[in-house]
Amino acid sequence: MAEDGPGRARLSEDWHRVLTTRAAVVLALMVAVLSVATALVNIGVDATGPLEPYVPHAVQDTASFTGAVTGFMMVASAFSLRRRLRAGWWATVLLCPATAVQGLLQSSPYSFPLIVISLLAIPVLLFTRSHFDRDLSLTTTQIAAGAALIGVQAYGTIGGYTLRDDFEGIDTILDAFYFTLITSSTVGYGDITPETHSTEAMLFTMSVLVLGVASFGFAIGSLVGPALQSRITNTLGRMTDSTLDLETEHVLVLGYGRLTEPIVDELERSGREFVVVTDDADAAETLDDRGILVVTGDPSNEAPLERAHVDSAGAILVATDDDATDALAILTAHELAPDTRLVAAATDRENTRKLERAGADVVISPAVLGGSLLVRSALGEDDSALLEDLLRD
Repeated sequence: MAEDGPGRARLSEDWHRVLTTRAAVVLALMVAVLSVATALVNIGVDATGPLEPYVPHAVQDTASFTGAVTGFMMVASAFSLRRRLRAGWWATVLLCPATAVQGLLQSSPYSFPLIVISLLAIPVLLFTRSHFDRDLSLTTTQIAAGAALIGVQAYGTIGGYTLRDDFEGIDTILDAFYFTLITSSTVGYGDITPETHSTEAMLFTMSVLVLGVASFGFAIGSLVGPALQSRITNTLGRMTDSTLDLETEHVLVLGYGRLTEPIVDELERSGREFVVVTDDADAAETLDDRGILVVTGDPSNEAPLERAHVDSAGAILVATDDDATDALAILTAHELAPDTRLVAAATDRENTRKLERAGADVVISPAVLGGSLLVRSALGEDDSALLEDLLRD
């Protein structure tokens, strides 16, 4: 009974954490919906609010149109909050004041709920800051894609505004941004065109078109592609991150090759839950068809190991058929899960000590083990003593 007090306190704390986190997510979604709805209602409607005499109509119209964009950004932030991402918390904290200001500038009675909910969400988010502690993991390719997209848009906007005298239709920085956006996306309404006598403007337009199309394609493939692939995978009934989230105390197998095949077969026969991490796409597809959980990625990188929940694994086996890759995989796994038992297979017996120094608890050389067993079997000797000696650690 003495332990009931701390246990109940922890349970109460967990429930409080869940409820407050959900409250923050719900408020963020409400702000997102109200921002889009308010923007749609106020488009083309004459302002009648108390600030109407003091806010220029151009500002009111801009606030209405940008409110919809901010609302959709808030939707993405709310889903990031649901995953307890720190980046999602920061984005929501920055967007909530923006939606409140947009509602205020729209000078409409329909904007009142948006202003109230936006301001109410801010203290809730500040109160629950510690609940959102997960890092956003983006690959180098995804970061480069986002940077390329932003860079091309900045290049086109600044260059277009600088050359505005050589363009028909560019008078403001907004016109230059609009020109870059429709050119990069290949929409090209034809309302903004370079002057035919200006070679510089025509060359600049061509550069924006080429760079814009390339960056858009790169960004869609890198940023949207993984999400689409995950959705297709889920539809086909294959493994998803939600499946991996259920894995605890599993055996993590790093690498797949001729040394790994018997390991996977033995784990299948034992009925023990296990996950394979390999950068061999063909092997990953074959394992997936067999119903084996597999993460496609370099076993020496942190991201695939984190996705396979290396921190909650019961044991780690490293056998990539390459001792150099094994050493890197061991270093990474040992850093992420220092207390987890780590066993490695050395392709070259001379590298056994090196793999031990890399962080492996036990290193077994299949060549040495196989040779000793073959000799003992040929001589008719009992193998039990040898196995006990090899596995003594």
